[in-house]
Amino acid sequence: MHFLVILTTTILLSSSPSSQSSNHGSQERISVSTVNNWAGKLGGELWILGEYVTSREEIQKSYKTAQVYRKDGNTIAREIANDIKNMTDLKISAVKRIMDSAEATAVSQQDEVVTEYEYYNTKTLRPPGEPLEKGGKEMILTPNKHFYNIPVNTSHSAVHVPTNVYDQAPDILKAIKWSENLNEIFIRNYQDDPSLSWQYFGSSSGFMRQYPAMQWRNDSVDLYDCRTRSWYIEAAASPKDMVILVDNSGSMTGIRKEIARHVVSNILDTLGNNDFVNIFNFSEEIDEVVPCFKDVLVQANLANVREFKQGMKDLHTDKIANFSAVLIKAFELLQQYRETKQGACCNQAIMLITDGVPYNYKDIFEEYNWKNSDEMPVRVFTYLIGREVTDVREVKWMACANRGYYVPLSTLAEVREQVLHYIPVMARPLVLTKTEHPINWTPVYADITDPKMTDWLWEKRECSEQKEIYEIYYRDRFRSKHISNEEHDRRYVQKIRRAQDNDEDSEDYQKYQLMTSVSMPVFDQRENATRIAHLLGVAGTDVPIQDIQKLMVPHKLGVNGYAFVITNNGYILTHPDLRPVFQGILKPSYNSVDMAEVELVNDRREARDFNPKLREFRSDVINQSTGATTLDVKYHFDDMKRASYTKRHYYYTGIDNTPFTLVVALPDHYGLVSVNAQLEIRRQYAEGVNVSQFFQGDNWRIHPDWIYCKYHYDSEHEFPSPEAEFRHFLVRTGNPNWKWLSKRSVTPPEHVEQCDRELFLSLIFDGRATKGFSSRNLSSNQESKKEFQQRLGVTIAFVATHSGLTRWQELPGEENREQLRFGDIHNRAIDEIWYKRAVEQHYVEEDSFVYSVPFDDGEGYRNDTLVTASHAIFSHKSQPENKYPVAVVGFQFRHMSLHALFKNITSTCENCRSTCDSDELECYVLDNNGYIIVSESLKDTGKFFGEVQGNIMEMMVQEDLYKRIRVFDYQAVCFREDGIKNKAPFLLTPLNHLKWMLEWFVGNIVWLLLEGNLKCLGHLSWAFSSEDDYHDGSYIPTDTTFVEDSEEQNMKPTEPPYEKLQINRTRPEPCDMEMDLYKLQYDNNRVFGKKAEEGCARPFVVQKINFSNMVLVVVDTLCPFLEEKKLSIAPTEVKYNHSLACFKVHTGDLPRKRPKSCIREHPKEKEIELCGHGTQVEDSILPVLLCWLITFLLGGKH
Repeated sequence: MHFLVILTTTILLSSSPSSQSSNHGSQERISVSTVNNWAGKLGGELWILGEYVTSREEIQKSYKTAQVYRKDGNTIAREIANDIKNMTDLKISAVKRIMDSAEATAVSQQDEVVTEYEYYNTKTLRPPGEPLEKGGKEMILTPNKHFYNIPVNTSHSAVHVPTNVYDQAPDILKAIKWSENLNEIFIRNYQDDPSLSWQYFGSSSGFMRQYPAMQWRNDSVDLYDCRTRSWYIEAAASPKDMVILVDNSGSMTGIRKEIARHVVSNILDTLGNNDFVNIFNFSEEIDEVVPCFKDVLVQANLANVREFKQGMKDLHTDKIANFSAVLIKAFELLQQYRETKQGACCNQAIMLITDGVPYNYKDIFEEYNWKNSDEMPVRVFTYLIGREVTDVREVKWMACANRGYYVPLSTLAEVREQVLHYIPVMARPLVLTKTEHPINWTPVYADITDPKMTDWLWEKRECSEQKEIYEIYYRDRFRSKHISNEEHDRRYVQKIRRAQDNDEDSEDYQKYQLMTSVSMPVFDQRENATRIAHLLGVAGTDVPIQDIQKLMVPHKLGVNGYAFVITNNGYILTHPDLRPVFQGILKPSYNSVDMAEVELVNDRREARDFNPKLREFRSDVINQSTGATTLDVKYHFDDMKRASYTKRHYYYTGIDNTPFTLVVALPDHYGLVSVNAQLEIRRQYAEGVNVSQFFQGDNWRIHPDWIYCKYHYDSEHEFPSPEAEFRHFLVRTGNPNWKWLSKRSVTPPEHVEQCDRELFLSLIFDGRATKGFSSRNLSSNQESKKEFQQRLGVTIAFVATHSGLTRWQELPGEENREQLRFGDIHNRAIDEIWYKRAVEQHYVEEDSFVYSVPFDDGEGYRNDTLVTASHAIFSHKSQPENKYPVAVVGFQFRHMSLHALFKNITSTCENCRSTCDSDELECYVLDNNGYIIVSESLKDTGKFFGEVQGNIMEMMVQEDLYKRIRVFDYQAVCFREDGIKNKAPFLLTPLNHLKWMLEWFVGNIVWLLLEGNLKCLGHLSWAFSSEDDYHDGSYIPTDTTFVEDSEEQNMKPTEPPYEKLQINRTRPEPCDMEMDLYKLQYDNNRVFGKKAEEGCARPFVVQKINFSNMVLVVVDTLCPFLEEKKLSIAPTEVKYNHSLACFKVHTGDLPRKRPKSCIREHPKEKEIELCGHGTQVEDSILPVLLCWLITFLLGGKH
């Protein structure tokens, strides 16, 4: 249906009589009939051109024999869930074999004494020909497609040892040696299931044996320790509630305070989404480290852990510690959660960090932890800080009497290793069961990347930016060129735009491999190990998220349909709107994105006021129910520049043997039907048709992520492209001996190939339907159309089908300047934006093309800018309830040519007063989301109309021509200022000079004592330097060349222009953003006028352009608005009273389902006597006294 939308609005802005008398004349300058003619001519010519270059009618006829049937969403969900279950069962079986082998091998070889042993170390592993480091070994490493083209050796495993672990210690060498026997199991597992990813065994002593062997990436500092990864932590012990108590009394200064911070940070690194935690610092009074986390335990997700670490930076020591009050508060909080069945509902622990306790507080433990003689609900772990502390009896007793562990700490270097001792203690009940090995699945995470790297990488990037600014200044200083305010603004805008860049196809995104892992604990099964309850480690394997996505049969879900997986916490494991990366860096809380934060209900609620129906839906999903529901939703797309709304049908079911639930989402109407259009290969050969002829030439591509047919062993069958692989199987499937398997996914030895018969045969049908597209001769009997095509600069015509096939034709007459061909950029068929928009546009106007131009990037207009037009082909168009989008055709042409056509059409008219060529009118062509396709000024191309004509855009919204859609982005990243620009500006006082002299004196004394082997001063430098003194987030380039200048060589760093050159240091933090996006309302088929009582007139006309998604807007420029308004689509932060993490806690967390496994006690644990390390007191009292004196004198100043 072609309908007219006309809006004529007259606004009077001045009270002068002369202005009022001019109203009528100004109104006549815009002729409604003229605008209608312009729009009709522009739309008609573009439609004729599109029909001609795309041959859409011929494509339509090719699908007449296709059969449409109704989809059963529940059946699709069950089939996908079953496929994922079959795949995950194979991974679980592989891990069980690793676990069994490790336990058996350890029993037979644990008593062996090993003092020397050579092994393959991932850090020193080198390919033949590369220089070897000390202790390094050579190994042939071959890039393997299955392992992301990383050079590996599938005949060996290799060992990674953390930086803080000494790899030549006898116990480490012994474990490394016996674990080498796992090689045989690794290789056998990979042969049985070639879809297996990395396999590994993480030892409780710190090393990790990984298969296949690879060279460890050393792009930055190696922070990796398998014992802090979620797959290890969650398998080693059941979920836990934890309260961390940090002594903040006056004695906890200098190095002690730094060690305490480090202890807390390392404890937090061992917690995961199934754990709950809070931190109290205490002296005479008790305070939460994060004030808004008052009297609660919060989930230990990345966002909350980040809040805790930030809060630990603000510790201030003072007065005397009140241990009684803080212990009672911790026990009462844990008791409350235990009785109300909140939190983890399993293990509970108190972690006490102090430099000494005056008593053992036995009465408190008796009242709160020993009431029930059969159960001790809370474990107590104590961390005693300070080498000079000689009386450890009380603090050690507190741990030993409460099923905990005592650790003395005196240096920062030993903190991580000592903190990790609590994990095998928490695992004792699990180990003592011996037979029960809980299966653990992790949330999504990014391979070997440590979350702590986010801040470091961001600081590194800002340092590079600062360095660049300095270098530009030094290069231009002789020309006296400083950075202007405008330049600062430009760079700020670019920084914000980069921050919002979430393109998942970018190179930055691809360097992170998102995984989930399945793991199991490995126990020491020796009979004499009962009194130790030794956890040998954890066995596991990775399951790449992309492997799960490949099982979601996207071709069955169809365009704009999708499937996703949710964890027991309600968090996303995989979802098309999961955006974990910004500017090549992992987002601070990338793996705790909730389902409710991506499925946005179309209502008027405020941020995080989730719709009750959505909450009910989410509750069913996390409880792994089976069912279906329907929601009216709004959604964003095209890099969050566009928005729309629709009705979606959801079908969900649990995935057995995992904590995951699968959800299938189908759009209304076309999403509920599918098409059966397949071509049997053998029948074609019997009829004398060679199906290979449908796929000749190089102007076609298939979807690179879909599995048509493939070999299980990728490394044994290398193909240069997906198209070459398809051609190979096209020949094989034509063989009379070929048999299609009844199952879509199988593994050896049942079969060496994996094929999707339905998808494969559908692709062949589409190949026949479009076979002549790339070699068409468009010149026959249509010279006028061909001339118009050349005049408009059409460069490409293309077609994409529902089976993932994309063909294109490079039209003659225009030079193709792109290095990459169309199919190399746009090869994802139904996943392309132009495909999705064309299908949606069909329900607005069947006979129409969707036009789009690149968004304005702030870099100015380019002469080679292309316009993309696309149109959806539906089968069974005569049956509205059964029609289905089988293909999309389209073309690309030069924007300069469209601009010339627009100017030519709108510069002429009959019996009209003004045209768009005059200064009296401004004319624009907008798309259905309000972006400028064409205007008289080329620099407006791709801009949002509200930024150019804000007043007019606002009036169109008020008159319901465009609808404002408010969209929330719950995965945004904001940048908080660190508050310090540079470490140079500080006030020089006599105290500073005295401090420097004292530090010089002490430094020399310390060096002298170190030469005398007084070990206690080994880390004394920390006693007179605090974090704020040397690390304020700033950076001065060390390799910058300073050019002396008579005027500036003596300039202080705080004086201009250096202060202007300093950037504001920021740190990325998770936050919520909101933005207003717009959508054209096509149901306003009306004409109306609106007049004010006084003022001058500024009418405008809006006319729908037929056969398109565009409108023509003509604005009278008689007089400007008194206040020029701009509408922005840029996201703005949603402000809460507290931080986002605090707001989420206090507004009521969304419910979660606890893990099924909880093993927190065992009767034999009482027999274990090991509960901590002893201490050593130096023979000489002099070093101890000296350490104490220096720490007291210098530490108090910080």
